[in-house]
Amino acid sequence: MTSDQNPEQHQPDQSGPNIGLLRYSTHLLVIGVSVAAIWITNLNILDRLPTASLLELAAADASAGIERQPEIQLLPPLGNVPQIESAVITRQIDSHTNIPARPRRDVINYVVEAGDSLFGIAEKFGITPETVLWGNQFVLGDDSHSLRPGQELLISPVNGVLRYVQPGDTIAGLASVYRTSADAIALWPGNELDLDNPVITEGQILVVPGGEREFVQWVIPQISRASRNLWPADAGPGACAGGYTGGALGSGSFIWPAVSQFITGNNYSSFHLGIDVAAGYGDSIFAADNGVAVFAGWNNWGYGNLVVIDHGNGWQTTYAHLSQWNVSCGQSISQGTIIGLGGSTGNSSGPHLHFEMNFNGSRPNPWNYLP
Repeated sequence: MTSDQNPEQHQPDQSGPNIGLLRYSTHLLVIGVSVAAIWITNLNILDRLPTASLLELAAADASAGIERQPEIQLLPPLGNVPQIESAVITRQIDSHTNIPARPRRDVINYVVEAGDSLFGIAEKFGITPETVLWGNQFVLGDDSHSLRPGQELLISPVNGVLRYVQPGDTIAGLASVYRTSADAIALWPGNELDLDNPVITEGQILVVPGGEREFVQWVIPQISRASRNLWPADAGPGACAGGYTGGALGSGSFIWPAVSQFITGNNYSSFHLGIDVAAGYGDSIFAADNGVAVFAGWNNWGYGNLVVIDHGNGWQTTYAHLSQWNVSCGQSISQGTIIGLGGSTGNSSGPHLHFEMNFNGSRPNPWNYLP
């Protein structure tokens, strides 16, 4: 080394490391701001900020040397932007489209199944139980308990009467008999009548919309325990001789005759003067109140195995379709005594208890007296 060399040229450069660190820090800052900007954009935070904050962010980006892409724009809140509806209407596919039910006009056939009841069939087709009976007089004979599996019934499309046209029938005459109007019959589309000359033909099944008639039905007569031999001759071998004195007297307060307290089958109505209480084969059947048995055994009127209890205070109760009876004629019975077992004897399409109440010859609704 010579003496004429400048010693300052051989001193180390103290600014080099500081400049490198500054550049490194600047790069980190730029990367951090970029990542933050992308994160904020994805979260849509910018749209929720007031305008002043957006301007400050833009100034910070400029000082940091960040140049945003054209597609990233600072927009006002979406709530202030008018929504433009598309002119193109698209159809949405609904795999569960409901097809409206069309009113039925024709009379159809229905084959009775095991377990069917008049009320159940009526509900299935949206008509009244009376309409089912009025459409099948020759099959059911106005007796809801004559229903049997395999029977073929006519089902009317509307509430009313079905009429097999007989010789001499006229629209006006049938309207009078069935308490409706001639126009209702003539205008019913299912009857397919010529409105200019509505003529009905013998054997035609005519729908009488809104028609009604009285029921022809047989009811168990009220036989007092003290009476003798007043049952009709065709009542069946369960009829008691009568002439009983003494015995338990009813309290006038009744209990349910079965464990179940709901209906299975037919409810009380003008053609069904009792209720069908749920009771399976062999289920216990109880006396609803104190009394004396005045019928115990088989009945020929469609009730099957039958027990009738006279309560000695104007009330009688009837228990029908039993699989067996557990009391005898003239026996004094306490409320709650097992008088028989549930079954499906007589005119019955399934196991249940047909329960009737009789007060001085009337047939009141049991629902009004059972707890």
